Amino acid sequence: MRFFQFLRYRDKVSHWLAFLCSLGAGIFLLLAHTQAVYQLWVALVQHQYSSINTLSLGSVLPFLVGISLIFMAFGLLRGARLSWVISLLVSGFYVILSVVFHRPFELSFGFSVVLIVLLVVFARQFHRSSLAAGSLFALLGMGTLLIYGIMGSLWLGEDFSPAIKTLSQALYFVVVTMSTVGYGDITPKTAQGQLFTVSLILLGITVFAATLSTVAVPLLGEKLKKMMGDRMQKQRQDHFVILGASSLAQTMWEELKRRGVQVTVIVSPGQVSPYPEGADVIVGDPTRKEILEQAGVRKARAILTLRNDDAENAFAVLAVKELAPNVKTVAGVNDAQHLDKMRRVQPDLLFAPQVLGSGLLAKTLFGEEIDSSSVTQLLFPKG
Repeated sequence: MRFFQFLRYRDKVSHWLAFLCSLGAGIFLLLAHTQAVYQLWVALVQHQYSSINTLSLGSVLPFLVGISLIFMAFGLLRGARLSWVISLLVSGFYVILSVVFHRPFELSFGFSVVLIVLLVVFARQFHRSSLAAGSLFALLGMGTLLIYGIMGSLWLGEDFSPAIKTLSQALYFVVVTMSTVGYGDITPKTAQGQLFTVSLILLGITVFAATLSTVAVPLLGEKLKKMMGDRMQKQRQDHFVILGASSLAQTMWEELKRRGVQVTVIVSPGQVSPYPEGADVIVGDPTRKEILEQAGVRKARAILTLRNDDAENAFAVLAVKELAPNVKTVAGVNDAQHLDKMRRVQPDLLFAPQVLGSGLLAKTLFGEEIDSSSVTQLLFPKG
């Protein structure tokens, strides 16, 4: 069982490692660039433009990258796919930026490189669609855009009529422009001011659309999915439940449907479903109690774990037996070497196609008799 216990905690280990690397990179970036960004902010507020140098301006981008990585660290801890994508893009951008501009080696650079490696190696472990991660992304986008707009407005203050000279004026102009309200009391009077205003409008619309798609749409989708799922759950009884989207699972689904029985399938998030559009498919982790409850395993005739990973099949059997111990469980074994390990989780029936193929070939080569009893023993090896 130690083999399965290690794999069981593999997701949590990868999530924690990514969380620590992302958090470390973000914190060290903030520590390295906070002072320069603060001096830039003071200079902009006080209109001391002569004190602004290239170094302070160049610290703004790494500072925003640090904030992004800190925010995304908590999404990585939950295994959110959106946080995985943003963290990979942001950390990759920072590493490329550091190499191109020959920046001195920093701890944040090392953390970012390790984070990229972890995200690539454990990509499959970040598959959850998290509303919290979407909210973090929306908050991060809005905050970054506000900082960009306020600093730009103060920097180009004389390019507006009337001139933007205070923080409150800059905040007012940015919010009015981003929301496309446009009262017209503050207008750009130069080409630079007009281009900056156009960028604020375009970025504001983009961030709003991204926020709507990452927060509001998934939230409504989950509500509708729950309503439809509750209706389907009432109809799920005396049926078969197939866990997985392997070729064997698809073939088994087709055979059961040909026999006219009701079949419910559970497919892991991020996995392409090979089943037709009208199939009763639930997307979720088949080891979680709420997903199994949704599939109606308590009222099922049998549960077939036919995933490509033997460890995942073993965990699914344990989860089903904990929730519905009286329901028959059939466990598929892809690698004959895992037969002994799979027997330890005590499924009601083991299904090992590879053992059948090699056994029948050996019997044929040695001229041994092949009958239904021998085929059954090979196909469903017992302890």
